[in-house]
Amino acid sequence: MGLDLRICPSCGDRADRPVVSGESIHCTRCGHRWPFRRLPLFALTGPSGAGKSTLGPLLAARFAGDVVVLEQDVLWTGALRDDVAAFRAVWLRMAAMLHQNGRPVVLCGTVAPPEFEPLPERAFFSDVHYLALVGTPESLRKRLRARPAWREWDEPRIEEMLEFNDWLQKSASELGVDLFDTTEVSAEATADHVEKWIRARLP
Repeated sequence: MGLDLRICPSCGDRADRPVVSGESIHCTRCGHRWPFRRLPLFALTGPSGAGKSTLGPLLAARFAGDVVVLEQDVLWTGALRDDVAAFRAVWLRMAAMLHQNGRPVVLCGTVAPPEFEPLPERAFFSDVHYLALVGTPESLRKRLRARPAWREWDEPRIEEMLEFNDWLQKSASELGVDLFDTTEVSAEATADHVEKWIRARLP
């Protein structure tokens, strides 16, 4: 069985929209069905500056051997920067492949349910749980302005992120996103909260 779940291990056809039933995939070309691990995906989201990157190493240490913690920006490069939908789809395919090793994935990055839920690759996951780290505009603005120049956080880009922060907080209930305000919370205390949130939802 190949790790790319879009490709049929029998005939080699690649499905643009996978057909999933429970924990098996059906090839519409040859009729072959094969099992796969359908695990939940954990999306640790929120605006830049809220603490996701700081939290990643802490969570990786706490979940070593149980969960794979990934930072989405590592693939924000080349042609993927020009096609956000393709960027999201690649991450879902990567997470689904990692799930075949039996370990759920925590993906740290700025994402919202409308960017994941409509994608064909969403079918590979039993659930996608969203937890957004947020903050006050003042705290986020201060953190983003303090970032090194190579991160390219000019004022217009900062304002865009603050708008996302505001939208996320106002829309969280409707979107099914849990929130955690990191404005006056230490990294360790935030890690405590996120670890507890993830462990409560592990299969």
